[in-house]
Amino acid sequence: MVRTTLSAAEARRVALAAQGFGAAPSPAVSTRALNAGFARLGLLQIDSVNVFERSHYLPLFARLGAYDRATLDRLSTTRRGPYLEYWAHEAAFVPRDDLPLFRWRMDAFRERDARPNRIESVVRTEGVRRELRALLRAEGPMRASDVEHESNVRRGPWWGWSDVKIGLEQMFRWGEVVSAGRSGFERVYALPEQVLPERFLDDAPDRADAVRELVRRASRALGVGTRADIADYYRLRSDDTGRALTELTDAGELVPVRVEGWADRAWLHPDARVPRALTADAVLSPFDPVVWFRRRAERMYGFHYRIEIYTPAPKRVFGYYVLPVLQDDRLTGRIDLKSDRQRGVLRVRTAWQEPGEQLDAERLADVLRRTAAWQGLDGIEVTDRGTAAAALAGALGVGLVPHEAADDADAAEPAPAVDATA
Repeated sequence: MVRTTLSAAEARRVALAAQGFGAAPSPAVSTRALNAGFARLGLLQIDSVNVFERSHYLPLFARLGAYDRATLDRLSTTRRGPYLEYWAHEAAFVPRDDLPLFRWRMDAFRERDARPNRIESVVRTEGVRRELRALLRAEGPMRASDVEHESNVRRGPWWGWSDVKIGLEQMFRWGEVVSAGRSGFERVYALPEQVLPERFLDDAPDRADAVRELVRRASRALGVGTRADIADYYRLRSDDTGRALTELTDAGELVPVRVEGWADRAWLHPDARVPRALTADAVLSPFDPVVWFRRRAERMYGFHYRIEIYTPAPKRVFGYYVLPVLQDDRLTGRIDLKSDRQRGVLRVRTAWQEPGEQLDAERLADVLRRTAAWQGLDGIEVTDRGTAAAALAGALGVGLVPHEAADDADAAEPAPAVDATA
């Protein structure tokens, strides 16, 4: 039977099932399982913050359980791996074969960078880009830090990118260079012909066809979503998304539905399951698709989420690197985690129960034990900050560590540099 309405709880379960939640973590996660998990999501957002774990490792752990991160590295950060980087949501790993779907975006970036408010940078780096093309052609793929050039000086208060780095990023946006893996988590740049089949990007679909395919994929990954939800998945324009939704609906590939409590119309993917119940236990990356579109997270889960890394320490409410806690089809809490590798301890710097929710401390404790083991850490330490800290410490069988004695880095932790390559 075709559904035309969903309750709020059904919509949550549809979305989480579409994202790969609902199955028990596997004791052994194979490469095949990693590839299948990646295919379900379509992309993994990259972020440079490493206070707990780099973001792109976390979505697959949340869904599949402990896996060998070196396996994902071989798939995503080597020159010939099946995944490479582009601006899909933000900077993200995407299947190598999907790169032509973003050819229109490369052209759009080039047009944007030619506008009066940006053209100065493009003109300034023209000579640098010419030299970079010649250097890559002669010496092969390389990182920005491998390039020695008289323009390679720091500018500005944040990353202070050199003209070399700016030039490489311009070429990367435009498709003149592509990613060839990472080295020390620094992007490696290559000419397209050095890592891609001949004419791979030249034979790309036009903008309308590519957007329609991306909307199709986003709808499948979300299960159910509004136009804004679906547009956000691959950062598409609202008008482009609207046209694609109309076409896919007319073709019977999407079903318009009304969701309890949602002001806007939504679309249900016909392959989406509507589970009667769903069991899930995970901590989520701030850049997990379940929560990365904050308006959707607030509408679906009543979860107001703002990452506080860039908030001055005295003004932080929940902590430095706070991860939402998923239990079944609810976001029941949030915890600030840090992997203290020097001491071999997973530090819970804050733990909070969401107002109106019931956080199960025993279940969260089990998740943290699995998380610590996956991180290669021997112990878990809980600081006495947050409404769930005492219950969580009790469930873990550890004492609370006083905030002052925990060497809590909140007050001293510097905000990370803004890295557009990540």
